Amino acid sequence: MLTPNNPTTGEALPIFPSLDAAKAKRIVGMAVTAAPLWADTPIAERADALRRVAKCLRDAKHELARLMAEEMGKPLREGLAEVEKSAGCAEYYADNGAQFLAAETLASDASHSYVKYQPLGTVLGILPWNAPVWLALRFMAPALMAGNTCIMKADPNVPRTAVALIAAFHEAELPGGVALNLPITTDLIGEIIDHPGIKAVSFTGSSNAGKKVAARAAAGLKPAVLELGGSDPCIVLADADLEKACDIITLSRLINAGQSCISVKRVIVEEAVYDDVCERLYQRFSQKTLGDPRKESDSLGPIAREDLRLGLHDQVKRTIDAGARCLCGGDLPQGDGFFYPATLLLDVMPGMAAFDEETFGPVLAVSKARDLDHALELANTTAYGLGSSIWTTDENSIERAIYTLQAGQVAVNGIVKTDPRLPSGGIGLSGYGRELGPQGIREFVNIKQVWIA
Repeated sequence: MLTPNNPTTGEALPIFPSLDAAKAKRIVGMAVTAAPLWADTPIAERADALRRVAKCLRDAKHELARLMAEEMGKPLREGLAEVEKSAGCAEYYADNGAQFLAAETLASDASHSYVKYQPLGTVLGILPWNAPVWLALRFMAPALMAGNTCIMKADPNVPRTAVALIAAFHEAELPGGVALNLPITTDLIGEIIDHPGIKAVSFTGSSNAGKKVAARAAAGLKPAVLELGGSDPCIVLADADLEKACDIITLSRLINAGQSCISVKRVIVEEAVYDDVCERLYQRFSQKTLGDPRKESDSLGPIAREDLRLGLHDQVKRTIDAGARCLCGGDLPQGDGFFYPATLLLDVMPGMAAFDEETFGPVLAVSKARDLDHALELANTTAYGLGSSIWTTDENSIERAIYTLQAGQVAVNGIVKTDPRLPSGGIGLSGYGRELGPQGIREFVNIKQVWIA
């Protein structure tokens, strides 16, 4: 059984039934059976199906946003925006998938040689709780457009959100077995990865869990895409637009109560403007209030689970004990729910928890750098490599940062975000493979070489 909790109140939500191993494997069998027919469906018809999915998602967006607020604490306005973005992802691949999958002629000693992109079969998506609609569509839209069938294993925190999401695919009248929900407990995931009908795996989650998924998939020689944790650095140089930079840093760090892999975790500020930036961030963080995510407001929602909140607080305490200054936040709130305040930690150095570890919550670590070289050194002092950013008006500094930052994404004078049009993913402990963009749709295909004499 799945036992979710409402993070706003701390109360248990109704228990949700989970599948045993035999029933889970029957679900896999349905997707495997449906795969050949879906692969043979003309790509224009697959595109039309995805457009219907987009419409059904928009029709259900208020219900989906309500369920996300209840099950994992996402503010309603953020949940509505997440569903809209997800619908846009389905439409993006509907509009562009045929072009991305078109055969490519390559010159050789043949009279005609080319590459075809063909589906692999059934793909398993193992998804987290922090963006349960968007992360599902990010995996499913390109995989379905490529002609694969998809099985979605949602996080146990969000079982009803998962049911409502898959209902949108059924409402869109996709053929039976093409897009399925798999409500199982975590201990069964390995058996499902091992199933001979599963041809590839997409995983979003922690680095430690990603290692286990990668090892299990590799044991079966199955390709995997892993989007894992991050400790994303943001460099602010003295010539930056500090007001705009601090607005975007605050937005990035506090959206979804800081529970985002690609949000800014570490801000590295050139010493000439360090005190100024710290004061500006304090003004923004100290004004952020905690509130019920089920109400229309811009307040900070709760952390999804109590164990996650306690782990975050432990990281904050260890960082302060190591010598960092806490300018605001840093205390466990009294009362119901799993709330944590917007917390600003200054003078954070390598070796401190908030610098070395991923902090998954509304906690920002600020470090001082002598110059650009020192800032880049600090930014790359991490085992992660998901997103990164820099704020400056100097073209040479921009080019140096783009070349030097060790991450899958670099944003210049803007926010690190996921966009259906652009590939997303990381290096190091942040995983491998890419989602989204033309690269994402080619992760779960057979890149078949054809040579004709």
